[in-house]
Amino acid sequence: MYMKTAVYAGTFDPLTKGHLDIIQRAGKLFDRVIVVAMVNSSKSTLFTLEERLLHLRDSVAGLTNVVVDHSDKLAVDYARSVNATTFVRGIRNEVDYRYEWPVATMNADLEPEIDTVFILARPKNEVISSSIVKEIALYGQAVDSYVPAIVAEALQNKFKKVTE
Repeated sequence: MYMKTAVYAGTFDPLTKGHLDIIQRAGKLFDRVIVVAMVNSSKSTLFTLEERLLHLRDSVAGLTNVVVDHSDKLAVDYARSVNATTFVRGIRNEVDYRYEWPVATMNADLEPEIDTVFILARPKNEVISSSIVKEIALYGQAVDSYVPAIVAEALQNKFKKVTE
């Protein structure tokens, strides 16, 4: 049986409800969705890889066709290694599109057999970004409506240590 596998790669620092919505919707379109926490040595993250994986696994636990993994390779190399047919990318606005379009074009050049599917954010998620959520949490404001409960608690604990 031929299985359509999609890869949704990102830093997920932190995982937001916007990310989760894209994961859930991709799960309806593909037989298997692999959510890949990327490790980028040139990018500084608030959460360790282990913390990000914990947040992802906890948040997708009920989705039977979603798998969580990590990689320090190019996303296209990772996708090849798991025989993925598609990349999934979430688009909130024109800025996201302008970033994602050349990445998708380069991935297609590197691996023409893997397509990219853009899933538009639902209106309620269009303004949620990981960087804005971190900023809100840094100043002690609640972020429960933007991130899963496990992430909200982790942000509160992380920034409690910073402000003490």
